Amino acid sequence: MPGTNLTRDEAATRASLLDVTSYAIDLDLTTGDTHFGSTTTIVFGCREPGASTFADLVGATVHEITLNGEHVDVAAYADSRIALTGLAAENTLVVKADCTYSHTGEGLHRFVDPADDRVYLYTQFEVPDARRVYTTFEQPDLKAPYTFTVTTPAGWVTSSNATTPEPEPLADGGQDKLVWRFGPPKPMSTYITALVAGEYHSVTKTYRGAHSEIPMGLFCRQSLVAHLDADELWKITEQGFAFFEEQFGYPYPFGKYDQLFVPEYNMGAMENAGCVTFRDEYLPRSRQDRSFYEFRAEVILHEMAHMWFGDLVTMKWWDDLWLNESFAEWACYHAAVNATEFTEAWTGFTNARKNWAYRQDQLPSTHPIAADNHDLQAVEVNFDGITYAKGASVLKQLVAWVGLESFLDGLRGYFQDFEFGNAEFKDLLMALEKSSGRELESWAQEWLQTSGVNTLAAEFELDADGGYSSFAVKQTAPADYPTLRRHRLGIGLYDKVDGRLVRRTSFEVDVEGELTEIKELLGTKQPDLLLLNEGDLAYAKIRLDERSLDTVVTSIETIDDSLPRALCWGAAWDMTRDAEMSATDFVTLVLSGIASETDAFGVARIPGYAAQAVTQYSAPEHRAALRATWESGLRELLVTAEPGSDHQLSFTRAYAGAAHSDQALSDLEGLLDGSFALDGLAVDTDLRWTLLSALAKNGRADGARIDEELARDNTISGKERSAAARTLRPTAEAKAEAWELAMVRDDVPNETQRNIVLAFQAYGQDEVLEPYVEKYLTAADTMWEEKGTQRASTALEYIFPKNLASQQLLDRVDAWLESSPANPAAKRYVREGRDDVARALRAQQKDASA
Repeated sequence: MPGTNLTRDEAATRASLLDVTSYAIDLDLTTGDTHFGSTTTIVFGCREPGASTFADLVGATVHEITLNGEHVDVAAYADSRIALTGLAAENTLVVKADCTYSHTGEGLHRFVDPADDRVYLYTQFEVPDARRVYTTFEQPDLKAPYTFTVTTPAGWVTSSNATTPEPEPLADGGQDKLVWRFGPPKPMSTYITALVAGEYHSVTKTYRGAHSEIPMGLFCRQSLVAHLDADELWKITEQGFAFFEEQFGYPYPFGKYDQLFVPEYNMGAMENAGCVTFRDEYLPRSRQDRSFYEFRAEVILHEMAHMWFGDLVTMKWWDDLWLNESFAEWACYHAAVNATEFTEAWTGFTNARKNWAYRQDQLPSTHPIAADNHDLQAVEVNFDGITYAKGASVLKQLVAWVGLESFLDGLRGYFQDFEFGNAEFKDLLMALEKSSGRELESWAQEWLQTSGVNTLAAEFELDADGGYSSFAVKQTAPADYPTLRRHRLGIGLYDKVDGRLVRRTSFEVDVEGELTEIKELLGTKQPDLLLLNEGDLAYAKIRLDERSLDTVVTSIETIDDSLPRALCWGAAWDMTRDAEMSATDFVTLVLSGIASETDAFGVARIPGYAAQAVTQYSAPEHRAALRATWESGLRELLVTAEPGSDHQLSFTRAYAGAAHSDQALSDLEGLLDGSFALDGLAVDTDLRWTLLSALAKNGRADGARIDEELARDNTISGKERSAAARTLRPTAEAKAEAWELAMVRDDVPNETQRNIVLAFQAYGQDEVLEPYVEKYLTAADTMWEEKGTQRASTALEYIFPKNLASQQLLDRVDAWLESSPANPAAKRYVREGRDDVARALRAQQKDASA
């Protein structure tokens, strides 16, 4: 019984049989609060008349099925499929059904805003959830044009892939209902079709570009209108259009471009053609630092890049999911640097996204960038740091390998050759080989079809005068993933000059195999800092030699360029995670250098790495002292930060997370009640929740105090933050309530569940958390099947008891992995949690010996 799964072989068989001409989808959104009417008409050809196939539909009540005018018994709908037999050369399938509104962010999600009781709907279809809304052939290579006809209550607005029409009153429905008839857009895959409807606020504008005029819209909930910074959003959007149309040599292909900010969203955004949805947390109601706006710009550009790469030309099957996401990831940073104010975006990529990739690639669940997605279940667990950030890193190296202009020339030919169709990676590779004249098959083999990350370190000897008498780059690989790869590598030499670290010289080399001699450095005086991967072209862990590490620990803030600083931060953090640098030394580095950091992502993210070093990687016998050092160091950073600066805001958040002493907790209470004020620091809604949550974690805010704050912020964000604050309380009752909401009940929205799960495993609450080791493992046995991909993956990843790291925990998890009947995807998250525990124990040993 296939259920909601679909294999690659099944999809290939169906694609070889069918040619889909069109979809007509009629949705009635006026039938109630739980269900909606869905009538689908699919016109399609069959290359083998008389053959059989199936259509997809999930969770529906089917009322009528007709195939070529003949009634089909509704019993043909079973196990999420509609069996179709005796196909003709040309076919028309009509399915009338009622489908169910979602509250988990999949299919057609329905949300009622607690701020004003207004109703908002939106679809989310990637990977295979269009079939929750209409009858489909749910695979990316059966493209077709889609005509949506949508009936809504009066007063609603809608958006879909085609230009929004003027609504008509329903012929027999009086003035209470409207009908929206969307014309068919260009052919597209099911997963990028979309519908957004409800009492949204919208603003419009027209972009006048080099090729055409593009109508644009911005949509949000009525309760967020005051936070819709339309001018800034238009600016980034127009910069993106101008840049991508010129770079890709192909006009924007989908006629109009709406960007819709929607509630309770599972993802950051989704590239529905001409109808892009974003989580509405991107419309901040409180002050955010520059990294927030930089990342939002990158998300906007990422989704826009998909209009060409993914929507115009779409993968044939989900094996090439990585290519969609990796390309959009690379393109958004390329565009941010060259077309927006965020000209140092690649530094942020190094400080944040690339660290995500390195971590993911060192987990036991690592996989090749081009994963073997043999079915939909495999696809659902491969949306990760390898798919996005490692892939983008490797594409960045490919651009350096073939040259930017050759890369872009290849893309332009690729878009022309496969417009509105489907392609495979080999098609892009051929286009790039043609434009660059370089053989790329072997490059693809070593980078895309193998797993793991290499480590690069300097191996050298010095002569009597302190110059290099020998120098080589040594490459190593993990035993389980032994591939040694080719790297385009920058090497930078930095000297201390008048209190600054100044780059003496830098150059690029090709590194291959276990040892690559660098003859250019023979006789060169050893610098204070030798930095491998200058320019961050390579995807590899780098190691700092003893002198360079000492220089970084004492002088990182004296490097003027943000990108080499990011590489040094990353190398130090990676060495800490690998138990080659002590947690104590890393915390010392952060406290001494973070105040001078200029990269927004560095300021925002690096204190989080240090906090992890304190609570997980420090030796138990050192931990109390290191926690005190970290807390007091953050207080000093906070009170000396420039008033109103991003540093001040980031250090306040970090201080709240670190606070545990009476002095620190009194400071947080003072910030909340105004008795402790910092010039320039606005204690606004979101910061109030951060401070209150820290107090709750330390037993200084009870349920009544949390309810009082929720009364001040009666919004969905307030409900989510209050759920997290309740979870953080260090009591058995609070944990039991949170467990029931996050792990047992099915009626809790995904975003609320996520907030609870993220708050559950709070450091320092061992006594109340110990019983949840067995509860977690018992839940993991069956959670994947019972709760679905989204809820199960969130819970199993983040509620794993990693803060209870011990050999006893490792042994218990090993026994569970050996005996549990759990789904392989569930076991993946348990293995990842186990890896975190094992890594923490190794790091603790390093810190104990430091």
